Amino acid sequence: MPKFVIEREIPNVSALTAEQLKAVSQTSCGVLRNLGPEIQRVHSYVTDNKIYCIYNAPSEDLIREHARQGGFPANVVERVRSIIDPTTSE
Repeated sequence: MPKFVIEREIPNVSALTAEQLKAVSQTSCGVLRNLGPEIQRVHSYVTDNKIYCIYNAPSEDLIREHARQGGFPANVVERVRSIIDPTTSE
C-alpha cells in the first residue's frame, strides 16, 4: 500500500497539552474508523508549528478526505517513493 507524508501547518502546535494532543488523536482515529481499513495512520511528529504524519493509504484523495472530515489541515501531501536508512549504505 502506498505511504504518504502529510504536513499540517498548525501555529504553536507544540504548546498543546498532552490532553489536547490526545483529543486530536481521538478525532483522527474516529475518522479513520469511519473511512475503513484502507487508510492507516502510522505515526506523527509534532514540531513547533507543524505536525508531520505518516499514513498508509491507497490514494492522496483518501488522505485529504480524512483531513476534511477531521477538520485538520493537510497543507502538503507527498507520496513516499523510497525509504532509506543506515542499512541502505551497506
